Amino acid sequence: MIRWANTMNDEPTSKPHEPDQKPENRRVRLDIPKELQAVYANVAMITHAPSELIIDFAQVLPRGQHGRVLSRIIMTPMHAKLLQLALVQNLANYERKFGEITLPQAGSALANSLFRASQEDPDEDS
Repeated sequence: MIRWANTMNDEPTSKPHEPDQKPENRRVRLDIPKELQAVYANVAMITHAPSELIIDFAQVLPRGQHGRVLSRIIMTPMHAKLLQLALVQNLANYERKFGEITLPQAGSALANSLFRASQEDPDEDS
């Protein structure tokens, strides 16, 4: 599993005369509260502004016409890009271990209902 964290370190890790020196990798310890509840989401809606991406995770029950947003994550574009890279690597690891993940056909009702942008707002990212 890839763990991704921002070290928030603004100090330079190499001196100008040492261009081959790699940045220092620090491990960040993350504590998970015992009372933290896991949330199942089968829909994600993504919107953005110049300085942030907002991901709303929602749950829509089968045959349901109404869903409920259960969690909202706001991150910088840089952190979203790092998350994308971590997801790509973890999905590749998953598929190596368990086999290829198959997606519904583009024209299927499931794909259309879960992965298409709303017809009401064609400019919205999904």
